[in-house]
Amino acid sequence: MIEVKVMTAAEIEALLCRTNYGHLGCAADNHPYVLPIHFGYDDGTIYIYTTEGMKSAMIDANREVCLQVEDVVDNENWTSVIIVGDAIKLTSAEDREKADAAITAVNPMHTPALSYKWVDRWVRELKDDVVQYRIDRTSSSGRSAGSV
Repeated sequence: MIEVKVMTAAEIEALLCRTNYGHLGCAADNHPYVLPIHFGYDDGTIYIYTTEGMKSAMIDANREVCLQVEDVVDNENWTSVIIVGDAIKLTSAEDREKADAAITAVNPMHTPALSYKWVDRWVRELKDDVVQYRIDRTSSSGRSAGSV
């Protein structure tokens, strides 16, 4: 049997610093939606980005989100963190530049959020409808097992 321990605030921050991928949960009209997502982390702030679509519509309708981040080595060695907070859409140039720097540092190509629209059979154009959010945390919790 493995022992599962509660993570300290410092351990939670360490996981957020070394990981840039998790699962975002959001909900609108009593319908949950969970998806894999890259995130940027800078000075205690979590930044997420997407293109306009289902995620952004759901977040705009209900800005409370949940971000689950994990580091799994095997069934007996893992850490998992849950961040709950409000996703605040970034509109100022200064906020967007700060978010972009944090995101680009861990995911320079902004994959998979940046997408292309086919204009015709031979030409495609980059969609520029990127939306950035900052998650203002209301709670953080984490559990770990093993020596991760």
